[in-house]
Amino acid sequence: MKNITFLLLFMFTGLAYGQSTANDSTQKENVQKEEFKEHIASINIPVGSLEGVLLSPETHNTDTVVLIIAGSGPTDRDGNSAFITSNALKLLAEGLAESGVSSLRYDKRGVGGSRTAKVEESELRFEHFIDDAKAWVDYLQQKKTFSNIVVAGHSEGALIGTVVSRHNAVKKFVSLAGPGQSVDKTLRTQLSDQPAQVLELATPILNDLVNGKTVDEVPDLLTALFRPSVQPFLISLFQYDPAAEIAKLNKPVLIVQGTTDIQVSVDDANLLAAGNSNAQLEIIDGMNHIFKTVAMDRQANIATYNQPDLPINEALVQAITQFIDNTGD
Repeated sequence: MKNITFLLLFMFTGLAYGQSTANDSTQKENVQKEEFKEHIASINIPVGSLEGVLLSPETHNTDTVVLIIAGSGPTDRDGNSAFITSNALKLLAEGLAESGVSSLRYDKRGVGGSRTAKVEESELRFEHFIDDAKAWVDYLQQKKTFSNIVVAGHSEGALIGTVVSRHNAVKKFVSLAGPGQSVDKTLRTQLSDQPAQVLELATPILNDLVNGKTVDEVPDLLTALFRPSVQPFLISLFQYDPAAEIAKLNKPVLIVQGTTDIQVSVDDANLLAAGNSNAQLEIIDGMNHIFKTVAMDRQANIATYNQPDLPINEALVQAITQFIDNTGD
């Protein structure tokens, strides 16, 4: 059942926050590169402090900043976790800086520089991540350096970003490989690619969770996905319909999706676009879930999740910067 292990790794589990990530040893470094300025930023939340990095072009003065929100699981500011070292979000931030756009990306609570902001898994709710992202928007607004705040959320972070972008200070929103349907439906779709027994076992559990009911007995095969301690988080997450949430945004929206994404499909992007008639849809040929250029071949695709030096697709940064620069949006 190795495929199930892969599924669990990249979907909505692995919420054991407080573990180390690949880049913990360098999180505190205030590194300066020739073309970038990096500034360590931190904010306080009720359970501790969150840490991120504000990356700005060395030679450009810009009033625009992109708040980058990571996807599911215990993910750090660079888009990495204990089992993934893709540097997807770091490479995105650097690509934006090279194009003259500042960005702020941050370690999720309990991870890296945000390690003090821990909460027991059984107490964790999806709304906690929404609150964290809102706090970063407040931080950027209070700095008064940036008059144009853009939110860009990746994968599960796209749903977080959709909700957060209702904030009056947010001018534009970018969905990066964001699911177009509620997470329970996405899980059903992914589990349908597994042996029939897997979906048969998972379906009654998913049905109960959607209805707000926890499940006491979970088959061993599905323990990693539906363990009792993660069920309250899943219940809170399942209540959100991404297409319905994006329909509430009355501001410019860009939906970006790659054609070789094995986690989220172009159909998801179309669902999101259908939810907001003013949204701009950008389909990038050959880009996978972590922005790398790769064929649809599953094994080759999976391999990119641990190739941190592999560049991201150039069309991604171009699409975002053009969207930001388009004053007609």
